[in-house]
Amino acid sequence: MPEGVTKEADIIQNLWNGAWIAALAVGVVVWGLILWACAFHRKRKNSPDALPPQVRYNLPIEILYTTIPIIMVAVFFFFTARDENAIVKVAGTPDVKVQVEGFQWSWRFTSEYNGKTVRVSGTPEQKPVLVLPIEKKVRFDLVSPDVVHSFWVPAFLFKRDVIPGAKNVFDINTLNRPGEFAGRCAELCGVDHSRMLFTVKLVPQAEYDQYVNSQAGSAQ
Repeated sequence: MPEGVTKEADIIQNLWNGAWIAALAVGVVVWGLILWACAFHRKRKNSPDALPPQVRYNLPIEILYTTIPIIMVAVFFFFTARDENAIVKVAGTPDVKVQVEGFQWSWRFTSEYNGKTVRVSGTPEQKPVLVLPIEKKVRFDLVSPDVVHSFWVPAFLFKRDVIPGAKNVFDINTLNRPGEFAGRCAELCGVDHSRMLFTVKLVPQAEYDQYVNSQAGSAQ
């Protein structure tokens, strides 16, 4: 998995790791039972018609077969619902607001910070760069004028669809390290879908202030 750069990415990574550990534990038990049955209840040459002991209508075993999967599904559901609620929670006032507009076939980012606006628009030939400050809360408003797109930054370990006629919103509470991170559309949206690329550039606060002051009011 890519190394996450947000607080929410850590939540997603922990959920993913826990799901894999639980799935592997269940797999080991199931594989062990299959091998045990193959080894000790295989057909014998000297008794071709003999069957191993049957457990049909054994009420305690059938209750066990029903109860264990219900408990497993309930546990998976609890942790998934808990973490999903934390990831998609939108509350408070963000430091930076970004309107993300996905269109055929590129992106337009309109950032609002301290009363100043910076707009960056791309083309399939020239991918846009979204500059954001680290250690700040950022709110993304996702809109589309044409078809469904999907805003995906792999380093966020998170994506959200961009749907015509609907506004999807999510917060990133902490962008924890500077750097440049690839982004792309994750929803097949037309002939140039594969060219709907962008870059998220995370910079220290002082550099971001300088960037906003130099670009405010302009459209790149």
